Amino acid sequence: MNPKNDRTAIMVTEDDLPEEIYFDYAKAKPNRFAEALKDQQILVALDPDVAAVFGSAESVNRVLRALIQTMPSKMPEVASLP
Repeated sequence: MNPKNDRTAIMVTEDDLPEEIYFDYAKAKPNRFAEALKDQQILVALDPDVAAVFGSAESVNRVLRALIQTMPSKMPEVASLP
């Protein structure tokens, strides 16, 4: 009998799950897709009160795009944060 074809269902209950799972970062590998996405998006942290208004990243982007439409085309340069 081929062991690869001998599939048995494993039932997992809540009692079988550990209370905490520890991740061994020493075995972590770099994200192979990170370089391709590096210039395409940024991560922005919203304050909790602002985040509570939006249900998803798409809704935040939709509102920001609408706001951009109302802005003058020439905006003064904003100083970059260090």
